Amino acid sequence: MHNKINLGKVLQIASTYMGTIVGAGFATGQEILQFFTRFGYWGAFTIVLATFLFIWLGTKMMLIASEIRAKSYEDLNIALFGERYGRVISLFMLIILLGVTAVMLAGAGTIFYEHWNISYQAGLLLTIAGSFLLLRKGMNAILTVNAVVVPVMLLFTVLVMIDTFNTPGANKFATLTTDYSPWAAWASPFLYAAFNLSLAQAVLVPLGAEIRDRKTIIVGSWLGAIGIGFMLLAGHIALSVHMPGIQQFAIPMGGIARQLGYYVQFIYIFLIFSEIFTTLIANIYGLTLQLGERMRWSRQLLTMGILLVCYIASQIGFGPLLSTLYPLFGLISLGWLLLIVRRKMT
Repeated sequence: MHNKINLGKVLQIASTYMGTIVGAGFATGQEILQFFTRFGYWGAFTIVLATFLFIWLGTKMMLIASEIRAKSYEDLNIALFGERYGRVISLFMLIILLGVTAVMLAGAGTIFYEHWNISYQAGLLLTIAGSFLLLRKGMNAILTVNAVVVPVMLLFTVLVMIDTFNTPGANKFATLTTDYSPWAAWASPFLYAAFNLSLAQAVLVPLGAEIRDRKTIIVGSWLGAIGIGFMLLAGHIALSVHMPGIQQFAIPMGGIARQLGYYVQFIYIFLIFSEIFTTLIANIYGLTLQLGERMRWSRQLLTMGILLVCYIASQIGFGPLLSTLYPLFGLISLGWLLLIVRRKMT
């Protein structure tokens, strides 16, 4: 039985991996610009390196989770860092996840306000209601939403790619110069992979623990990581054509989508919302599992509590807090990445 790979489960792992990594920063194009495109022709090479890291370490993380039967990402951190430090790092990640989740919620509210003429508060409340209803179904809700959103995102990526290759200067990504040092360019994929994988553990750890078959995990995470690499490269090639002017946009990919016509742009805005929403419910799910190990509340009560905290935080705007936490989290993520690398599989 174990020699047969479950194709349905493979596709679930691949789409959930892609959906979790392809968060709002990725979907808007802002992350691709910051981590890859601004480094000019180095960008394509560093994307290949980042893809390799996603293949290798994403697979390893899910296999370790499966091996130790991790209930939440805290179990993984205790296995990597030991009891004392594992708990401290999990607590820090809990704060970061809450911050990122509040930002996702604020982003969803902004889309309602800016693009759909619905007030910011109504947008927040609609998103909260949708999240709560879906999360009652647990991990299945995350798998289902990603199974719908990710194929559409891939299709959109292919459309952008085709349009880019019909644009003059489509090969600009291979010749684009940069003022940044090669050191900064080559450090970028490590930071990018570390940051995204450590955030993604909220979903990938329980997913890995749920699936007992090693082969299914390996094939699913390889497929997901290659999909992430393809979307990074497509975004990078498209953004390179419009450099350096594209850097002034808050949503760079939105500027490119505008050229594809009204309907494509509408679909793209909906996709950005969907990406924010999938990351939002994934983070909340990870947080409920994590808090469930510390508190004896029911999962529904924990979900309501987290949504309430995020709603209050999204009123403030989370900029100042995150600008302090992100660099610190980047460094902790690198340490975490090194320990995943060092951990031997049994």
